[in-house]
Amino acid sequence: MNELLIYSALSLGGVAAGFAVVLYVISQRFKVEEDPRIDEVTQMLPGINCGACGFAGCSGFAEALVEAADSGDVSGLSCPPGGSETMTQIGEYFGFEMGSTHKTIAVLRCGGSCSNAPAKTQYQGPPTCAIAHSLYVGINGCPHSCLRLGDCEIACPFDAIVMNSDSGLPEVIPELCTSCGACVRACPRDLFEIRPRGKGKAERRVWINCRNTQPGGVARKNCKVACIGCGKCVRVCNDIVQAISMQNNLAYIDPHKCIACGKCVPVCPTNAIVATFEPPKPKQAKKETADTQA
Repeated sequence: MNELLIYSALSLGGVAAGFAVVLYVISQRFKVEEDPRIDEVTQMLPGINCGACGFAGCSGFAEALVEAADSGDVSGLSCPPGGSETMTQIGEYFGFEMGSTHKTIAVLRCGGSCSNAPAKTQYQGPPTCAIAHSLYVGINGCPHSCLRLGDCEIACPFDAIVMNSDSGLPEVIPELCTSCGACVRACPRDLFEIRPRGKGKAERRVWINCRNTQPGGVARKNCKVACIGCGKCVRVCNDIVQAISMQNNLAYIDPHKCIACGKCVPVCPTNAIVATFEPPKPKQAKKETADTQA
């Protein structure tokens, strides 16, 4: 009996050793040598694996950078959270001039605050925007407005988004935002957009603060600052740079064409266009003021 056990153990041990040898040979024959530069470049990146670069994490972006460097063209690659400093460091590592990268920021495109779009219903489901979006139209009746449950705040890895208790809407803190895109992916209603920080040191930027594509009358019933698709902003901008377009009853300002003149802001009848600066008053308003003073 003991001899049988010994033979069995030796047999199993021999089989195991044989398989080990086979696996070792296969691993050595088919192993992929990883470029050491990938790990070195990965160490230069923020390491948050946000995916804002368009690749699956920092290591994936590092691999793309190495391949691009070998091909001699690294244009079009950038790390939003790391910014220009990180890309400059990587450029020095490869011996390339990375060029200047435009600073960007996450922008909320919804003005449906508690005052602008008062609550009509009360949500009693799980406190998450993703679930609420699949269950009902929204607390204020607008199927495109913010659900006010803070999925974006939770998703932000830099604490750059806070829910304002007064307005009920999320607010982006410019000093903390790295435009990683976590809020864009977390919002089920596609209310966040990564846009250039703006013109000049003051970061002048203008955008349509609404995503509602419903007819104007319906949109205004739920939110007094909704875009009604009147086209006044489009007509004003057409005489300047043609940065505003109209599609499905909703205006959109192309941040790459917009010169942040602000002339579209005062002509909007619902105040659906917002700016980070004081826009100029329309000429008609100036004329009326002069007539009143006279």
